[in-house]
Amino acid sequence: MTRIIQSLDHVAADYDVLFCDLWGCLHNGKRAYPAAVAALQRFRAGGGQVVLMTNAPRPAKFVARHLAHLQVPDDCWDLIVSSGDAAQDAMFSGAVGHEVWAIAPDKDDAFFTDRPAEWAEGAPIRKVALEEAQGIVCTGPFDEDNEQAEDYRDRLTVARDRGLKLLCANPDIVVDMGDRRIICAGAIAQLYEQMGGTSLYFGKPHAPIYDLARRRAGLGPDTRALAVGDGIDTDILGAMDQRIDSVFITGGLAHDQFGADVEAPEQALLDPWLKGRDRRPTYAIGRLR
Repeated sequence: MTRIIQSLDHVAADYDVLFCDLWGCLHNGKRAYPAAVAALQRFRAGGGQVVLMTNAPRPAKFVARHLAHLQVPDDCWDLIVSSGDAAQDAMFSGAVGHEVWAIAPDKDDAFFTDRPAEWAEGAPIRKVALEEAQGIVCTGPFDEDNEQAEDYRDRLTVARDRGLKLLCANPDIVVDMGDRRIICAGAIAQLYEQMGGTSLYFGKPHAPIYDLARRRAGLGPDTRALAVGDGIDTDILGAMDQRIDSVFITGGLAHDQFGADVEAPEQALLDPWLKGRDRRPTYAIGRLR
């Protein structure tokens, strides 16, 4: 049974490193959560390492800029590893070709143009029309305020019939931007798979982002890791697949499922909800603190 805890401090001494999600855990896209910041600062003060692991479809340096904008202090983390890092590496390697139909908002332009140092001499990525593309790269909908995955069905049908692969830079299905819920690239990639297309994933819960985090953080096989996140099918499933312990943040995406007080999930509601999804987080907490 998943154990409900009141503070990260109650289990922190058992772990060397946290793989901590961002949206829904450290911030909500509009503001940082002070209690979560303080919890990470205490973990680091106790000798632990904090790796911020996010499915953001942007390289880590752009995630860091966003955190600074949200006034998240840089003394609460050691390293940022993003889905964008892992997916960008695959894209520049030619996983779906170098001429791509890009399903991406303007804010993600840097994903295609800001080449990692190891690909500085490689072929550039060129955005082309669907009819000319060798593959698809999806970082998110063109218009996150108004579009849903179904809006892409007709174009995805053309892509599927041409046998194009879709590289998904963010496996999340939805994310909460303040009090607004928007779809992510994962929703479009999921629809493409349901239609018979092939989607490639590089963020949580898939192995490449964890492998990248371990390499960059210099973690050994005996490192005691704890994953923290509100995504039951990303953060928690990823931790299960990696065979590491996890803390499920119940006050995030599923905040309305576990009782009236978002800070105090009810065990009697949590247990059957988790069982119905075949998910087994080690711990649960209302909000990271």
